[in-house]
Amino acid sequence: MALAPAAATADTRADPAPSPGTGPRAGAPPASLLYRSGTHVRPRAGAPEVPELSAKSWLVADAGTGTVLAAHDAHRRLPPASTLKTLFALTVLPALPAGLRHEVSERDLRGIGPGSSLVGVAENRTYEVSDLWNGVFLSSGNDAVHVLASLGGGWRTTAERMEAKAHALGARDTRVESPDGYDAPGQVSSAFDLAVFGRAGLRNPEFARYCARTEARFPGRDGGSYGIRNTNRLLTGADGVEPYPGLIGIKNGYTSNAGHTLVAAARQDGRTLVVTVMHPRSGGAHAVYEEARSLLDWGFEAAGRVDPVGSLDALRDRPDPVDPPDALRDRPLSGQQAEPAPAPVARGDDRSGRPVSWTIAGAAVLGGAVVALFLRLMWGPVPKD
Repeated sequence: MALAPAAATADTRADPAPSPGTGPRAGAPPASLLYRSGTHVRPRAGAPEVPELSAKSWLVADAGTGTVLAAHDAHRRLPPASTLKTLFALTVLPALPAGLRHEVSERDLRGIGPGSSLVGVAENRTYEVSDLWNGVFLSSGNDAVHVLASLGGGWRTTAERMEAKAHALGARDTRVESPDGYDAPGQVSSAFDLAVFGRAGLRNPEFARYCARTEARFPGRDGGSYGIRNTNRLLTGADGVEPYPGLIGIKNGYTSNAGHTLVAAARQDGRTLVVTVMHPRSGGAHAVYEEARSLLDWGFEAAGRVDPVGSLDALRDRPDPVDPPDALRDRPLSGQQAEPAPAPVARGDDRSGRPVSWTIAGAAVLGGAVVALFLRLMWGPVPKD
C-alpha cells in the first residue's frame, strides 16, 4: 500500500513527475495519484487505516465535491458487467418519457446474450417505459435494456452515444460494445469511470429514484403483474447481507469474466459517498458487498481527516456545480413512496425552436412509433442492428 505524503504538488491530469527544480505552488491542490498503480491515500494525523481489500480495483469519493478519498488502481480497465447499465441509463433515460407505452416486437428482443439476467419482457406485450426501467435497475434485465435501446435508436447507436456521454463526463477508460454490460471483447470500464457514472446518476431525480427502489410490480404475460426485487443486496439486505445504513443504491453486476462489480452510494450526516468495487478475488459472491461496506465505513470516518488523491471532475471541462446531497435532500428515495417524475425530461431544443422535452411529450401522446421517429430525426440516422 502506498501512503502518499500530504504535501501538495502541482496538479496535473496525467500525473507526470514534477519538473526538476520546481516546487509546489502556494495553495495548489495535491497532485492526482489516480493514474498510479497500487493503493493511495493521503492521511492526516488521526486518520483511520484504509481497509485491506481483495478487489482488483476500488475507489471511494465524496459525491458532493468529487474529491477521491482513497483508491486502488482507479484507472485499471476491467470488464464492468451490469454496472455499465449506469451509463446506459444516463444516456437513454433523459430522452424517453416515463409514461410512454410501447408494444414489444421480436426485433426489440434480438441478440440477448445466453445466460443473461432477464426481468421477463414478452413479445407483443405493451409496457410503459417506467416498467422497463424498473426491470433494468431492479432485475438487471438485459431484455429491458434491449427494448429501451431499440426505442432510443438501436443497439450500436446506443453504444456510440454511451461512449460519447462517458467522454463528456470525463470518463475516458470506458469502451462500450454491449450496452447491457454483457461480456464482449474490448468492453471495459474502470473504478474511476463507474464512480463518475454513479455520481452523475444521483443528480438525476429519476435515476436516483429507480436505483433506490427495493421492490416493484412488473407486467406479466397474462395481463397481471408480479413482484420484482432489487438484486443489490447491500440495499435490500437479502441472502444474509446486512443492509447498509443510509444506502441510496445504484447498481451491482456479475459475469463470469468480470466477476462481481458494484457501484454504491450512501448518505450519512449530510455527506454522500460513492464507492466502486471491481472483482474481489476472495470471500465469495457477497465479498463485493462487504468490501463496499468497509470502504463506506472508512470513508465516513476518514472524511475531513484525509487529503484528496484526485477528483472525479479531473477530466471534465465544466464540472457540475450541483451538490448531490442538496439535490437529493427531501426527495423520497423509496420507489414505493415517490411520485412519478414528469415524462418530458430530455434537454435542448429541436429545430423548430420548441424545447425537446415539449416535443417528446407531445409525440408521446401519439404513440411509441412517433416518439421513435422523432428521436431518430433528433439524433440522426440509425444504422441497422
